[in-house]
Amino acid sequence: MYKVVITVEVEDLVRAEEGFRNHADLFKGLTVTKPIHFGTIGGNQIAACFEPDDGSAFVKGMETQAAADAMDLDGVKRGTVKVFVLDKTFEV
Repeated sequence: MYKVVITVEVEDLVRAEEGFRNHADLFKGLTVTKPIHFGTIGGNQIAACFEPDDGSAFVKGMETQAAADAMDLDGVKRGTVKVFVLDKTFEV
């Protein structure tokens, strides 16, 4: 299973969450078919966990103009975007 965590800072959490929830078609195009888990802290930070069907397509798709436009629309502060590909496991 492929997992990706993306963290960002946004201008306004309400605006960002509303926009995020309106990008279903974008996420489907990035091969995301499972629920997206996300949370917020500090008044302007968001972390989201994605489980795309095709990890390479997801990462490549995040570099497209469509993804950049969606982030701009949601008020994402561009220099704060961090993408973590969870490629290691630890069994407890």
